[in-house]
Parts: sequence; structure tokens; C-alpha cells
Amino acid sequence: MIRAVDPLDPRSGSSQFEQFELSRFTASSRATRGDRYEALRLRHLVQGTASTDGNTRNFSLSSQMIRRTASRVAILIALVALLGAGCYDRPNAAPAADKQAKGDIAGDSAARPAGPRVITAQEATRMLAADTAKRAAALKRTHRDSVALASMTKPDSVLDRLWPVKTPAPLPGAIFPEHRVVAFYGNPLSKKMGVLGEYPKDQMLSMLDYEAARWAKADPSHPVIPALHLIATVAQGAPGKNGLYRLWMRDSLVNEVYSWAKARRALFFIDVQVGKSNVPAELPRLRQFLEHPDVHLAIDPEFAMATSGRVPGTKIGTLDAKDVNWAVDFLDEIARSKNLPPKILIVHRFTRNMVTNAPTIRFTPHVQVVMDMDGWGPPWLKFDSYHDYVKAEPVQFTGFKLFFHNDTKTGDPLLTPDEVLRLTPRPLYIQYQ
Repeated sequence: MIRAVDPLDPRSGSSQFEQFELSRFTASSRATRGDRYEALRLRHLVQGTASTDGNTRNFSLSSQMIRRTASRVAILIALVALLGAGCYDRPNAAPAADKQAKGDIAGDSAARPAGPRVITAQEATRMLAADTAKRAAALKRTHRDSVALASMTKPDSVLDRLWPVKTPAPLPGAIFPEHRVVAFYGNPLSKKMGVLGEYPKDQMLSMLDYEAARWAKADPSHPVIPALHLIATVAQGAPGKNGLYRLWMRDSLVNEVYSWAKARRALFFIDVQVGKSNVPAELPRLRQFLEHPDVHLAIDPEFAMATSGRVPGTKIGTLDAKDVNWAVDFLDEIARSKNLPPKILIVHRFTRNMVTNAPTIRFTPHVQVVMDMDGWGPPWLKFDSYHDYVKAEPVQFTGFKLFFHNDTKTGDPLLTPDEVLRLTPRPLYIQYQ
């Protein structure tokens, strides 16, 4: 039986939503930046916009939607059936159609063009021929943002010596450090979880080509590879039948989005929000996809709630380096046993406690690790967080996330490739939500 899952709703959560005071997080010391980020996120929840575009997300049917559609039972049943076709939360719930979809992936790999599509600066110039100076003319930064960017980009005699991280020579087929990846993030079942599901497929893919071309033009030294980044395991505000507060997308949905990526010769990332489960329990089911050379992995500590026991979305979660290292070892074994090019592991981070013991995270010749600064907010806060939680704690490579809506909701223009490229180290993984 398919049933709707209650969404994350501050009205049904703890009293912290009513009692939370943002003012206590306005101090300017670096030690409180993570707390200020959490305050901004929780205020976002209080205002009832938790699922509009931020990292706190859930695309289950809301009670308000159900009330509005109560008089149209037939439509509601059809909608629930559609959602049921895309997701499940139990290992044995996958329908027979998923087995067929698995076969489709294996069967067409030989016909796929070799290697991912690469957008060079020359190609980008042609793609952006219609782009005018209008975008640049509209770009106005506050004094605080300008000062923050200048501060974060000036030479740092201590931290700059830590970059680039010393790594073995990349194996054949490695993406980094020679290329940059530009990815669109989300889930096609929801317009509120990111750009991947916000627009019709063809429009979304055209937008991805455009953004990838902008990055290729801004940094000709790093040809750009486009990517689609699907949330395949989604944290939930309700426990579900297994009590793990997470929902699995059906294999058929993963295959569908993967087919979009393959058609564009783009990379494909599978994102995991473990809820109250854990990394070792959640990754093995994804092995069938990760055994393909163009499929990579991401894990999101924001929604890892086993340590705190809290409901996803009511508090920022955490993973330890040992969890990340388990994922590294998992990918390493796949790459070695299947003789694949190096895998990429994306680890999201925008507060210190999201990833504990980060200096002990390992990488291998077969697994390239990216620490992705994925917090939203004004530019100064994004710059500071990149400095404090990514640059100051080197792992291997770095990423930077841009939110089409949440980064611009107070009137700030979206950060441009040229602005982000002023950061040191330059991020090699760029994600748009």
C-alpha cells in the first residue's frame, strides 16, 4: 500500500522553532559562523519555506496539499501512484520493472561514446555568443561582500602553503585536477529540491550547458565536464515503516536520470541522505550504478541524524571521518575490481561539526575526494565558510555550491564564475541547486 509521508513541518516539531532567536548568532567571530548558518537555516524553516530551495528539503505530500485535493480523490490517487513509481523505503519493495531497467543500463554501455563530454573555452565562446553585458551590468555587490571577497582572496602565508594537497599522479581517466565539473542538483519528482527537477528536462539540460560554458570561458585552463546530481536517498520528516527517516528512490527513476546524463555524455552523481540510518547500510544497494565508469557518489552529513537522534531538518546532522573513509574504501574496491577510472566522492559541508575529524579523511589513487561548501546565504557568509571549513582543513579537492533562489532571495546577484574563481584554492566541483 502506498501512503503519503508527512513532510518536514516546523509546526509539528519541537518548540525550538518558536523560541529560536537569530540575534544570538550575530557575533562576528569565526567560532560562531557555523551556528549562524544553522540559525539562518532554522529561520528558513520557521518562515515556512524549508522546502523552497534550501538544503533542508522533503518532497512528500504535505497535509495542506491533501486537504486541498480531498474533493478530488481520483486525482490524488493518481498522484500517489506516480510518486510510488519513483520511490520506496524498503529493500524488497522494488518492482519487477526495476530489474528490467537494470538490464537497460548494462545493455547499452557498449554503445555509449567513450569518455565524458568536455566543454573547452573555444566551444564556450561560441555557446555564449548571445550573452551580452546585461548580466555584468546588473552585478552589484554590497560593501561587506566586496570586503569579504577581497579578504578571502588575498595571500595567506599559512593556509596557502597547504594547497594544492599533495596527491599521487592521477590515474588514466581521472577527472581532477585537469578538469572542472559543473553539476545540476535535485530530484525530478520535486520542483523544490533543486534545478534538476524545477524545469522540464530539455530546458534544464540547456541551462546546464549554458552554465558549464560560462565556467569554461572563465577558466580556459580547466575544460568543463557537465554533470547531473540526483538525490537518490532522501531524508524525511517522518520515520517510514523502517523508522530510518529516509526514502529510497526506485531504481527505475535513477536509471531515467542516468539516461539523461548519458545522452549528453555528462557525469552522473548519486547523492545519499542517510537520515537515521548510516553510510555502510545505505551504500551497497547503489553498487549496481557505481559500477559504471561515469557514475559517482555524494554523501550529505546535513541529514545524518544517528548521532543526535533528531528528526532530519530540525538540526544539522553530522558524519565522522570514519564514515567518509568507509565510502572511500567502498568506491576504491569497486574501481579496482571493475578496472574503472577513479571514482569521485563529494562530501557536503558548511559547518565544522558536519564532518568531524576531517583531517583524517583518506583518499586513494582510485578515489578522488571533494569537500563541497554547500551552504546558502549572502556572499560574505559563503566566502567565510569556504575559508573556515574547506580551505582551513585540506582533504584533497574542493567544491562550491550556488543556489539559484536561496543565494539571491535578499537581492544579492548570484555569484559569478569569475568571482568564485578568485578563491584559493579554486573549486573544481561546482554545483547548482
